Amino acid sequence: MLAFVYSIIFALGEAAHSEASSGGGFSQIWHDYFNYPGFEAWKFINLAVFVAAAIYFVKKPLSEGFKAKRQEIQAELIQAEAEKQSALQKLNESEAKLARLDSEVTAIKQRSTQESEAEKARIAEQTAAEIAKLRDQAKNEIDRAGKQVKTDLRKFSAEESVRLAEEMIKNKINNEADAKIVKAGIQAIGGLK
Repeated sequence: MLAFVYSIIFALGEAAHSEASSGGGFSQIWHDYFNYPGFEAWKFINLAVFVAAAIYFVKKPLSEGFKAKRQEIQAELIQAEAEKQSALQKLNESEAKLARLDSEVTAIKQRSTQESEAEKARIAEQTAAEIAKLRDQAKNEIDRAGKQVKTDLRKFSAEESVRLAEEMIKNKINNEADAKIVKAGIQAIGGLK
């Protein structure tokens, strides 16, 4: 293929050279634009053919590689979008929890205040009941102790009265009075037989 292109260029160059001597057309263009020393158009044509061939042979693997990379990037973008949506959902849930947290804290404070007031009232009632119970027990104990003391005093009083009466009787009774009492007791049972 390159040989064919070189042949055409060579033929054009020969034609241009022969026409240059005649002075017109293509040979003039060739001479003005392509006949610089060191320009050598065949190098540029060779480069163009090489670049075209390289593009032709490399295009398919590169396009497949680019296509695969594009699909990979699209998959990563889709995954990143899904992760973003998931993160946004979690953020919204967290914000909702934080919003509810304030109301829950307020509710817990109110509930604990109510419970502490109820506990305080229960303890006050229980204390009042215990005080009343202790008062009743103390009153019952005092009453029982008072009854015991009264019983002891009555017993003591009776014993003292008996003792004092005995002493008085012992002091008043002498042998004559004793003899009279014995005779009266015998006569009361029916006498001596």
